[in-house]
Amino acid sequence: MTSPEVKIANPKPQAGFSFSGHETFVFRYGWLKKAVDEVRQDPCIFSSAEAMVKLGVGKNMVRSIRHWALATRVLAEEPHTRGLELKPTPLGDFIFGPGGVDPYLEDANSLWLLHWNLVTNEQRSTTWSWAFNLLLANEFSRDSLTAVIRSELQKRGAKLPSENSLRRDIDCFVRSYVKARAKALVPEDSLDCPLVELELIEDDDGANLFHFKRGIRPSLSDAVFVFALLDFWDKTAPNREALPFSEIAYGFGSPSCGFKLDESSLVERLDRLESVTKGVLAYTETAGLKQVYRRGPVPGFQLLERYYRTSFVTVPVGA
Repeated sequence: MTSPEVKIANPKPQAGFSFSGHETFVFRYGWLKKAVDEVRQDPCIFSSAEAMVKLGVGKNMVRSIRHWALATRVLAEEPHTRGLELKPTPLGDFIFGPGGVDPYLEDANSLWLLHWNLVTNEQRSTTWSWAFNLLLANEFSRDSLTAVIRSELQKRGAKLPSENSLRRDIDCFVRSYVKARAKALVPEDSLDCPLVELELIEDDDGANLFHFKRGIRPSLSDAVFVFALLDFWDKTAPNREALPFSEIAYGFGSPSCGFKLDESSLVERLDRLESVTKGVLAYTETAGLKQVYRRGPVPGFQLLERYYRTSFVTVPVGA
């Protein structure tokens, strides 16, 4: 199979890229809440000798929990502490803190938020970000994804990871979204990542091929979509009052790439923007020009709060 084309929409340069840190473990239910809880008690817990006791896991899993909490942006490093001190982010407190809206990840929208942070975090979850934003084809293999990553690193003049490091990282990426086989050789490998529930990637049994499942995403609320759209807008064009449809649909780090929405589903969501944001955002198609206009500040967190307060659901993602 030939490597799929690479799509780049002028991504901003990063300080570095990462293909390790997870210790080959996907994150588990309970890990992120545990990380936020413990850091609220002790900002230095992950550099403490007490970490294994407090978190109830081995040394490698301590490192993995720290990595995932930073990669999903529920924790952040305190400046000027060399990563020794951490703090919950506003999103970390919103979901997992005291009075958090969904500390046990019962609502699919919490998983969509965590997924969004992973695929827009080039620095800490590079493979996750590039797989969703640079692979044009819906079908890919481990080899084709490896080729895309190596090509992108060379274009950016970045250091290539070792073959083993990249292979392990891609395996971890796949296991983040694809259900484990019934008979895993290692018991730990049979524990699925919560993101499997989003049904974003399926595997072709025996063919070493994987498929992005594009679609309407019924479990993705308009509130989370708008939150992601605003995040993308603020990162790419914070001073612009209008954002072209092409950028929202195909731009690096866009909601359409991150959530694997098809064009018709994206248009449906954009058509609802005016109602969802009470007229602050509006999508128009005039004289062949398709754009979203921003008429003022949109309180992204308030939209999330309203969703969780009025529409919190715990139905299965695929229902």
